[in-house]
Amino acid sequence: MATEILMPALSPTMEEGTLAKWLVKEGDTVSSGDILAEIETDKATMEFEAVDEGIVGKILVSEGTAGVKVNTPIAILVEEGESADAAPAPKAVPADPAAAETVAPAATPAPSAPAAPKSGGTRVLASPLARRLAKEKGVDIAALTGSGPHGRIVKADVEAASAAPKAAAPSAAAPAPAPSAAAPMPAGPSASTVAKLYEGRDYEEVPLDGMRKTIAARLTEAKQTIPHFYLRRDVQLDALMKFRGEVNAQLEARGVKLSVNDFIIKACALALQDVPDANAVWAGDRILKLKPSDVAVAVAIEGGLFTPVLKDAEKKTLSALSTEMKDLAARARTRKLAPHEYQGGSFAISNLGMMGIENFDAVINPPHGAILAVGAGVKKPVVKADGEIGVATVMSMTLSVDHRVIDGALGADVLKAIVGYLENPLSMMA
Repeated sequence: MATEILMPALSPTMEEGTLAKWLVKEGDTVSSGDILAEIETDKATMEFEAVDEGIVGKILVSEGTAGVKVNTPIAILVEEGESADAAPAPKAVPADPAAAETVAPAATPAPSAPAAPKSGGTRVLASPLARRLAKEKGVDIAALTGSGPHGRIVKADVEAASAAPKAAAPSAAAPAPAPSAAAPMPAGPSASTVAKLYEGRDYEEVPLDGMRKTIAARLTEAKQTIPHFYLRRDVQLDALMKFRGEVNAQLEARGVKLSVNDFIIKACALALQDVPDANAVWAGDRILKLKPSDVAVAVAIEGGLFTPVLKDAEKKTLSALSTEMKDLAARARTRKLAPHEYQGGSFAISNLGMMGIENFDAVINPPHGAILAVGAGVKKPVVKADGEIGVATVMSMTLSVDHRVIDGALGADVLKAIVGYLENPLSMMA
């Protein structure tokens, strides 16, 4: 029987995507787990795998088509000797995003998600690849919600579930709200109203792509709904710079070179362990306190930014953090990160020091409890412990804090701990 291949929800907030490239053509035979296409979401380019076996009878959406709504038919899969004309008429996709969500909800990456649809009341609908991954990763596949056609559980669902922090899963008696789609663009002057102000002036109109729309919506939401407050500290970096030079000399043969940012990541991870009440996120009607230090780091890319997450950062060596961060940053710049690599975390770092910025205030990335803005190290006069005037390399840091999660004294404690590790870098090696 002919079946439709639907545009999948490849992340919890995806409403539409661009069909970047077909990896099959009409007439090709495909098996469950085969890669059919590459799809661009607002954040990444991801592979889309088949969940059924059959022959590609007809391709309904051509390569390069943007704005394809989730749950829209993109191709028809037929059986041997069957015509694509036998497939049912494509269903209309609601224009209202909320209605579209009802038709095709995105998968929720949490082990406590509702049970997946069953076939005949007994068998879980899942691709063979998803079943194998679930077994390897110890994920209860029956506890997942599938994002594939007809509610089928696919590889992305298993990977998202295995990446979700177990300790953050809410109790059955009080389930946390499901992740919502990106908020609508903020109210304000219309495009035509603004354009009238610049009649007769030479300008270029730049349409918003999916990433820029998401950034605009999330930052507006963050500044409107999160009660930010700010804590500032200076750090003297001379001891760290000397220690870094000594360590890099030893690591040179292994091809590893530590950056100041690697030390900052490690210092933040250890500080969150020292001040565990600050290792927390806002979850609507409660606070979730994480046990591991999952630290996100902002990476600028063309047209936007990613915040890939270094999980269990407190347990990793500086060289391991450096290698992982370089890999995540490189793949972020080519938009090759999977959703579980840039979602989650409780704390973020935004470092503009390498661009010469001495200090700034960063916007919290919800649901994180805080974000650390890091400026450039600059030679400045300082008063030494003996009262003499000297010169030191001083770096300014600003901690933006969600007051619903972290109070002033608690924020001061975690910032003090970060400064302590950076000014005494040997303590990070203990």
